[in-house]
Amino acid sequence: MNLWAIFITGLTVGGLTCLAVQGGLLASTIAAREGKHALFPTLAFLITKLIAYTVLGLVLGAFGGALSITPTVQITMQLLAGLYMVAIALNLLNVHPIFRYAVIQPPRFLTRMIRNQSKSKDLFAPALLGAMTIFIPCGTTLAMEALAISSANPILGASIMAAFVLGTMPLFFGVGFLTSTLGDAFQGKFLKIAALVVLYLGVSSVNGSLVAAGSPITLQSIAENSPIQIDLSGGSNASQNDSLATIGVVSGVQTANITVFPNGYNPNYIKVESGIPVRLNLATSGGYGCTVGFRIPSLGINKDLSKENPTAVEFTPQNPGKLTWTCSMGMYRGIIEVI
Repeated sequence: MNLWAIFITGLTVGGLTCLAVQGGLLASTIAAREGKHALFPTLAFLITKLIAYTVLGLVLGAFGGALSITPTVQITMQLLAGLYMVAIALNLLNVHPIFRYAVIQPPRFLTRMIRNQSKSKDLFAPALLGAMTIFIPCGTTLAMEALAISSANPILGASIMAAFVLGTMPLFFGVGFLTSTLGDAFQGKFLKIAALVVLYLGVSSVNGSLVAAGSPITLQSIAENSPIQIDLSGGSNASQNDSLATIGVVSGVQTANITVFPNGYNPNYIKVESGIPVRLNLATSGGYGCTVGFRIPSLGINKDLSKENPTAVEFTPQNPGKLTWTCSMGMYRGIIEVI
């Protein structure tokens, strides 16, 4: 999962849309303090908001993991989250009025209750409001929450929400100053560019679900079969020469050692012979991401990797060709060439 793209989403379209929904709360509570310095209430608002959304992401990721009884459920959730992000982006781009219905509105009574709290002069008020903003999310926030659920991983879910909220912070420090000083024409262009980032995340999520499901039609397969070769791996898949595994035969079993990182595999290209058993020794390193879920869709292999010890995955390839392995979200992959 590209957390930098999520951070940029918060920095651009997320910051503007959240500011439109939640910025008035912060402005109201600062105004209620009658000219007192705005730095401390702003920091209290943003810090508690970051904590609340990080905890929310943790819960949503754990909830997604609890629901993910089978890989099919997780893939379906990820596909729906990606489609929702695409719908949010198309709404921001004003493609068609129907996409306005993608933005879910919170109950009015809840919105009124939170706005009444913003009129308090107590220093505790902005801190409380920051935490309560989880109940009045903007459309982009809802898309990130859906992505956190589809991650089916509490740590990754928390990381998604934290990266997004950190991205929104610079605009909240201005409390609307940036949006009020920019011209309408520039704002429109800025929102369209930012919407493209959300669209990218949505398309990546949909494509990842197709990869994890073993679909023959993905962005990678289209690129590989195109006369013009385009690298859509985002740097996660090195060239075959750079990442070709060394295969050793131990007791008649073709064996390869693979190091699993949060953002890919090394090596990520393996050549084996058909009809001879294969053992992949997978050792996790450097963090906890979607790569701890190891999948070979065409063989029906789904394995959650151990954080402490290498995990062995064994199978016997029968037919020549290429087998794809992926992380649980289809974001990172490797190739097993059977000869």
